[in-house]
Amino acid sequence: MRKIAEAYYTVLIEIVWSKERIFEIYINTVHWGKGIMGAEAASKKYFSTSSFSLTPYQAALLAAILPKPNTWSPINPSRHVRERQKRIMKEMVKMPLL
Repeated sequence: MRKIAEAYYTVLIEIVWSKERIFEIYINTVHWGKGIMGAEAASKKYFSTSSFSLTPYQAALLAAILPKPNTWSPINPSRHVRERQKRIMKEMVKMPLL
C-alpha cells in the first residue's frame, strides 16, 4: 500500500513541479550524515562554507557520499568515494548550470 501511495505522489509531484524544483526540494532535505540535513548544512559542516561557495570538487565529493552518508565521509574519503567523485565531476561538465 505504501508503494502505491509513493507512486501516486511521485506522479503528482512531477506534474505540478519542474525538475529544477524537485531537485531543489531534494537537495535541501536530503540526509548528509548524523544531524546534517540539506546541502547548506552539509557545506557548513564539512567545508565551513556556504553551499553557494562550494567548489565543483567539494560539491562532487558531497554528492559522492549520498548513498551512504553515515558510512562514507567527504573529509576522509575512501578510494571508492574518490572514484565516485571523479565520475560525478566528469558528468558535471555536461550540466547546463556549470
